Amino acid sequence: MRAIRLALPLVLFASAACAQAGFQSCLSGLRADAAAKGVSGATFDRAMAGVEPDMKVIEAMNNQPEFKTPIWDYLGTLVDDEKVAEGRNMLRQYASVFAAAEQRFGVDRHTIAAVWGVESDFGKARGKWPLVQSLATGACLAPRRNAFFKGELIATLQIIQRGDVRPDRLFGSWAGAFGHTQFIPSTYLRLAVDGDGDGKRDLVDSIPDALHSTANFMAKAGWVTGASWGYEVRVPDGYSGPSGRNPKHPVSTWAARGIVKFDGSPLNGAGNAGLLMPAGRNGPAFLVFKNYDAAYSYNGADSYALAISLLSDRLRGKPGVQGQWPTDDLPLSREQRRELQRLLISRGYNVGEPDGAVGSLTRTAIKEIEGKLGMPQTGRPGEKVLRALKGGRV
Repeated sequence: MRAIRLALPLVLFASAACAQAGFQSCLSGLRADAAAKGVSGATFDRAMAGVEPDMKVIEAMNNQPEFKTPIWDYLGTLVDDEKVAEGRNMLRQYASVFAAAEQRFGVDRHTIAAVWGVESDFGKARGKWPLVQSLATGACLAPRRNAFFKGELIATLQIIQRGDVRPDRLFGSWAGAFGHTQFIPSTYLRLAVDGDGDGKRDLVDSIPDALHSTANFMAKAGWVTGASWGYEVRVPDGYSGPSGRNPKHPVSTWAARGIVKFDGSPLNGAGNAGLLMPAGRNGPAFLVFKNYDAAYSYNGADSYALAISLLSDRLRGKPGVQGQWPTDDLPLSREQRRELQRLLISRGYNVGEPDGAVGSLTRTAIKEIEGKLGMPQTGRPGEKVLRALKGGRV
C-alpha cells in the first residue's frame, strides 16, 4: 500500500508533464493554422506567451446550466423582479442608444435589453476566464469540440491583431463568449458593429457597440420587426398532439386542437408557430413564432430563449409565467438566494459572499441541511430549504 501511495504522485506528475508537452506541441501546430488565417507570428507569440492549460475548462464543458438546471430554477434568477427593475433602469439610462439600435436594425429595445440582462446581468457578470488560455485549452485538450475551440482561438487572435479590443480586456466565459452581450469571437468577426461612431467594434468597453451588435445579430437571425416572439397558452387536458419549437404549424392548426391563450381568448399571430412545453405536459405552455427562433439562435437552448423572451415581456410591462411549474419546491429569486446564503452563514457554513450566485460552497452547505431534514441531498436552492432555515428547523 505504501508503495502505491508513493508511486501515485509520480504517476500524476508524469501525466501532468505529458499533458503539458502535448499542449505545447499542439500550440506549435496552431501557430501555422493561425498564420493561414492571416494572424502574424508576432501576434501569435505575444498572445501565447506564458499560456498554460486550464483543466477547469474541461470540467465546465460538462456543467452547462441551460441543459442541467430545471427550467423553473433557470428562469427563477434570470427573470425576477430585481432583473426587471435593473432592465428598466438601463432602458432609461441608455434610451438614446436603444432607440438608435432599434431604428437601425428593426429589433425592439426590450429584446435587446433582455439579451444584455440574461447574458451579463447588464455588464456586471461578463466572465473572468482569459479567452486565449481557455480557448487554447479547449483546442488542444478537450475530449470533444476541438474544432470549435480551435476556430474560436484563431478568431480571437484575429480580433487582437485588428486592434478593436485590447488583449488585456479579453476575458469572458470558458467557451470564449465575451463582452456585455457575450459574443463568441467568430460571431464578433461576422456580426459586431460600431455603435458609437469611433470606428471600432468594442463589445467590452462600449455599451453602444454591444447593443447595436446584438440588434444586428437578432436581425440577421431572422427577427421580424413588430412581431411577437409568442405567448403563454392553455393546452386541453389529455392533449397528445405534437410539441416543440419545431415543426411549426399555422395558428389555426393549434386552435383546432383546442389550444387557447392563457386568459382563454382565441389564438392570434401571423406565420407558423410551435408549441413549447418546457416542463412537459403538466407545466406551462407557450406558442412560439419566428422571433423566438432568433432568440434561440443566440445560445441554442430553449431555456435560454425562453428567458430572453419572458424578460423582454416583463420589461414591456407584461406579466411573467402564469401557469404552475410541476414542482412542490419553487425556485428562489436572487434576493431569496442571498437570504438563504446569509442564513447559512449565520449557522457557521462557509458559502463565500452572500451574492445570490450559488456555487459549490453553497450547494455543499445545502446538501448538509437537506440531510438533516431527511430530504434528498441535491444541493438545490429551493423554497423548502429556505423555509426550514427561516423557521429554525435546522
